[in-house]
Amino acid sequence: MSSPDHNQISQDPFSREASRLRKSFFEMNLYEGFELLIMLVLTGLIMVITTIATWHLTKEVWYLVMSSQIDASNMPAFQEVFGNIFTVIIALEFKSSLRISLSHSRDVVRVRTIVLIALLAVSRKFIILDLHEVRPAEMLAFSAAVLALGVVYWLIREQDIRVATGKGELIAQAPVPPVKTDEQ
Repeated sequence: MSSPDHNQISQDPFSREASRLRKSFFEMNLYEGFELLIMLVLTGLIMVITTIATWHLTKEVWYLVMSSQIDASNMPAFQEVFGNIFTVIIALEFKSSLRISLSHSRDVVRVRTIVLIALLAVSRKFIILDLHEVRPAEMLAFSAAVLALGVVYWLIREQDIRVATGKGELIAQAPVPPVKTDEQ
């Protein structure tokens, strides 16, 4: 019979995932194993960075609250806090993309996730910009980047939806309806 400790370990999602990765590691070729190890190291590093960024954000918000500087008119403080929030969100999204790659045995991180991370990074830049110091050309460049990334993200998402619903055939491969002629 199995002991309670064994059942508890098998129910733990972390242990199940570690066991799955260990089993699949021995079935991989050298390069796939190398990629898996790099992904695991990156995941650990991102977890450390996210923890540190969250700690700094918590300290910053605590300081603002305790010093009564949290005021709607204190724009630089709000910009800094929300910029730091976006930093944590970007790190979490990046970690999520690595986790998805590990759990689904995908060879590469999905392009949609990378575009989303880039979109978040440019949005973060918009939040922390000092509007009194930014030149119009810079603002136009950031706006164009957000627009382009948004369009690319939408196109990729639409393609993913078509593939998921089985409607991802190319137009050239779609059946062409017969053309009616006068003789018919």
